[in-house]
Amino acid sequence: MKKSAGILPYKFVKKELFFFIAHPGGPFYRKKDNGFWGIVKGEFDDSEEPLQAAIREFKEETNLDLEGPFLELTPRKQKSGKMVYIWAIETDFPADNLQCNTFQLEWPPKSGKMIEVPELDKFEWFNIDTTITKLIPAQVGFVEELLQHLHIKR
Repeated sequence: MKKSAGILPYKFVKKELFFFIAHPGGPFYRKKDNGFWGIVKGEFDDSEEPLQAAIREFKEETNLDLEGPFLELTPRKQKSGKMVYIWAIETDFPADNLQCNTFQLEWPPKSGKMIEVPELDKFEWFNIDTTITKLIPAQVGFVEELLQHLHIKR
């Protein structure tokens, strides 16, 4: 079974809650917005602890080091069968000028032409309602669980 681990940063600005999420890179996602953003995460194997994988993936995708304490959220199985492990952390950092790693992609498909694209092309802090609108539907449960933990009603 594939496994993925990630970090969901959150912060309060004048008592309003914001979440840090990211938009996938590449030409396929260029014009896709609501329902396509995600928690910064990545795959790992059995040789790595999920929290360590989450910290490593966050660093790879943002070039930021985060230090706990981390709040473990309930792992969730996605429709694909992948298990997703997410930790939340209250922190603050600017969302601009983040450096994400890149990968090679054949584009257009079956053209034989390879282009280099960032795994994630946009990062942003969004309030609760915007986060829920923009997030991949399978990841909304992590936000809802954190809201319950923080005793915040929508």
